[in-house]
Amino acid sequence: MISTIAVFFGGGFGAVVRFFISKFFSHIYKGELPISTLFSNLISCLVVGLFFAFISESKYINHNLKLFILVGFCGGLSTFSTFSLETIELLKSGNYYWAIVNVALSILLCFGMLLFFYKKIV
Repeated sequence: MISTIAVFFGGGFGAVVRFFISKFFSHIYKGELPISTLFSNLISCLVVGLFFAFISESKYINHNLKLFILVGFCGGLSTFSTFSLETIELLKSGNYYWAIVNVALSILLCFGMLLFFYKKIV
């Protein structure tokens, strides 16, 4: 039961952080690229990468904290469904260039960040 509560609160916290990231970028960026979703996904990948590179093997981090961070917070912060919807909306509006840029940046940067930390582990 505590594991479920940890995921619940972590997910809520991650979703609220994503909401504030979206609000922040809506004030400073008016372009076509859905930058707030990209940034949220990058931050989530950074947290996962840092966690596995430096914290995951620590005996001082309990299982529920891992669930709070990885499943809850990162799950609430990152959003594949929003990324997919925004990309489809770009395609439907004829913004093929920005749709391709969005997909390429998301894959290259997010996978790249995790690969960078994975190499630190191995």
